[in-house]
Amino acid sequence: MSARLQDRTALVTGSTDGIGAAIARALAAEGAYVIVSGRDTARGEKVVAAISERGGRASFVRADLAAGLPAIGELADAAHRLAGGPLDILVNNAAMLITPGPTADVGEDLIDQALTVNVKAAFLLTGLLAPAMAARGSGAIINLGSISGLFGTSGSALYSTTKAAIHSLTKSWAGEYGPAGVRVNTVAPGPTFTDKIAAMRDHLAPMIAALPSRRPSTPEEVAAAVVFLACDDASNIHGATLSVDGGRAAV
Repeated sequence: MSARLQDRTALVTGSTDGIGAAIARALAAEGAYVIVSGRDTARGEKVVAAISERGGRASFVRADLAAGLPAIGELADAAHRLAGGPLDILVNNAAMLITPGPTADVGEDLIDQALTVNVKAAFLLTGLLAPAMAARGSGAIINLGSISGLFGTSGSALYSTTKAAIHSLTKSWAGEYGPAGVRVNTVAPGPTFTDKIAAMRDHLAPMIAALPSRRPSTPEEVAAAVVFLACDDASNIHGATLSVDGGRAAV
């Protein structure tokens, strides 16, 4: 283990599996005390156990971000309590994946749910946690966007909308909190094969074939980008989008 994040506390939403779990493990490997959060207690405790086995420190806080402000407020309170004050790092990772399909087939309930989980939760949680970081004069917020939020993709209107909103929030929050010492940036993954998107492998195959890298990213590669933006190596990076996408956003 190295120690770039020694004595810092991080909250990672949606970190019971996939990219979120990889981020939690990577932050802990750099010395951070990580608050793992999600809906599934068994999976969350498994992530905490894996971190502990590697000599890291972590706790699990169950939170259903789809439940709105009461649940998000409880998560923020628990994070402050476990951190003993303002957090050092907030990773807004939790998101609802949406099966690609025609816009006309998307129902109102799905729209409301996607906006709540993918956008409103990050908005409210940041509003609850960032002011204390700003008052202290330091902190790092990393939002998980997507290359789907950077360009148009047929059949992905709803998901792309939510991720474009995250990219926009990053810029607004960089302007709002940056002068107080809080850095806000985005990591935008491209195709990243996790268990959740295994069923979309065929849909993603043409995009992957066109990547300069000719391969998808791993969750660990996305996590490494988050760690970089969280630590002092990125001390003067504000409002940036770091794409981990095999070159898709550029080529």
